[in-house]
Amino acid sequence: MRNKIDSVLGKTLVLIMSVMVINVLWQVFTRYVTGNPSSFTDELARYLMIWIGVLGAAYVSGRNLHVAIDILPLRQSKKTQKKLKIIVTILIILFVFFAFVIGGSRLVYISYVLGQQSPALQLPLAIVYLIIPISGLLIMYYKISDLKNSNL
Repeated sequence: MRNKIDSVLGKTLVLIMSVMVINVLWQVFTRYVTGNPSSFTDELARYLMIWIGVLGAAYVSGRNLHVAIDILPLRQSKKTQKKLKIIVTILIILFVFFAFVIGGSRLVYISYVLGQQSPALQLPLAIVYLIIPISGLLIMYYKISDLKNSNL
């Protein structure tokens, strides 16, 4: 299951990045060649960058490639290192649950209820913000999977 999620997430990131490259190229073309810059490309690039950043964090978390300060654990015994990794993983799960899943869901709900839309694309901002709780759930899945499979 994890490999399938990794594959879908990786392909999704490649797709989003490809759309962003095409979008930015279009922006440059319309600005400098036609002299009439496209009205939506700046906003779309911003939202795609948010999605790449937040989804990319979930992807990196799933591959355990995130930045870590490991000065303290490296000075400990293997048994203590494993305990520290378990504690840190549990703290990550709790943080992601409260900040990404709960906080992100509230942000999506409030944006939806208020009917907020992006200025140029007229896209509901709830859709843009939906990536936050989705990424939170993905990170939680990866970290719980790590705890169950002792991949720490």
